[in-house]
Amino acid sequence: MMPNAKKMAGDEIPSEFLKYRTPLVSRYASREMAYNYSDMKKFSTWRKLWTWLAQGEKELGLDITDEQIKDMTENINCIDFETAAKEEERVRHDVMAHVHTFAKACPRASPIIHLGATSAYVGDNTDLIVMRDGFDILLPKLARCIQSLSSFARKYKDLPCLSYTHLQPAQLSTVGKRACIWIQDLLMDLKNLETARNNLRFRGVKGTTGTQASFLQLFEGDDEKVEKLDKRVTELAGFERYYLICGQTYSRKVDVDCLAALASLGSSVHKICTDIRLLANFKEMEEPFEKDQIGSSAMPYKRNPMRSERCCSLARHLMCLVQDPLMTHSTQWMERTLDDSANRRICLAEAFLTADILMGTLHNISDGLVVYPKVIERRVNQELPFMATENIIMAMVKAGGDRQECHEQIRVLSQEAGNVVKREGKDNDLVERIRRTNYFKPIHQILDTLLDASTFIGRAPKQVDQFLNKEADPLIEKYSEKMNALGTSDLNL
Repeated sequence: MMPNAKKMAGDEIPSEFLKYRTPLVSRYASREMAYNYSDMKKFSTWRKLWTWLAQGEKELGLDITDEQIKDMTENINCIDFETAAKEEERVRHDVMAHVHTFAKACPRASPIIHLGATSAYVGDNTDLIVMRDGFDILLPKLARCIQSLSSFARKYKDLPCLSYTHLQPAQLSTVGKRACIWIQDLLMDLKNLETARNNLRFRGVKGTTGTQASFLQLFEGDDEKVEKLDKRVTELAGFERYYLICGQTYSRKVDVDCLAALASLGSSVHKICTDIRLLANFKEMEEPFEKDQIGSSAMPYKRNPMRSERCCSLARHLMCLVQDPLMTHSTQWMERTLDDSANRRICLAEAFLTADILMGTLHNISDGLVVYPKVIERRVNQELPFMATENIIMAMVKAGGDRQECHEQIRVLSQEAGNVVKREGKDNDLVERIRRTNYFKPIHQILDTLLDASTFIGRAPKQVDQFLNKEADPLIEKYSEKMNALGTSDLNL
């Protein structure tokens, strides 16, 4: 049973607390993406589409007056949502409910609103506009994440650290080089999002099943005018191209391509934030931690990587959402079945909202990453003696030693040092054992040089510079103006 909507003090509980609200909006999403998927954006876009349609039809000779167009234009944002809800309850059709509501706001235009169109004209074209605008919101935010990580990579391009295969210490890399691996994935995502965005076309004015029969009738069989109307409304909507072929709807494969790009972005964020969580466990790196932030209600000392955990949690949701349009597209019988509608209301909005949240949170993380060089150095020193054994062998051979005998000497000392680490829980003392062994006396004076971590990182610093200069910086520059306009207001952390 619904609880009595009264507090103990007698005040009414606000209605929004008596029904489910998606946390994507109530907790996390930026204002601009939340608005992009709002009822206001949706239904005002419907009214714009009806106005553009009427404008195009008037320009091509239909009996539509300037006053009718003016009335429609002036009432695009004057939406009586209560009336629209009552109309939908009465007619059980959302588009017709809003046609009637719009007509009440501008009665002179009532006869020509939705003229020749079908529901998909406003529904599908609005979805395409909203997805285009959603990509335009996401792209500079993604570029901003790349910018923050690029600054981080440059700062730490020379700092040696352990690198891993199978999550086991392999060789040395640098902290900056690892960040470039993250950046490279995000650059691929940026290209994917640009491609998905730029491949979007307008559905245009196609009629009930895509044949444009209703518009051909309106223009008394004038094929050229129908094509001009399609092109004109497409231009008014801000698109350069429209789909030449569609059924009642644009192909739902378009949704697949858009959500696939977003799902791929989700996988990149999950990988990056998983790495950060592992490095936080090693105490090499931490995400930003606020002065009064509480890591655990029971363990005050904890500094949980909660933003990275949130990213992983939401990224999983984003990666799963691409299954919806895949299934929807595969089951669109003939020219269209309506079982796409309810599903698309959920998955399209949630995909863009989730991606938006990930971009805001990832930027917060990457802009404030904390590195602990001394911890990194200590962990390097625990493994480096084992990694340096081949260098030690080669140095001994140059000093006149026998390679096979040297190998055996190193093998025995390495096993002893390994037992100290694993069985006694002590530090790696291989270097000290080598210093105490007369056999290795010819290279005692150069041991420190042989164990200099900076000599084990290969071309990592140069790779960082080359990669950022050639691949990251040009894309950062491309979005610099839009990034500067973002500020920090979109972060709901």
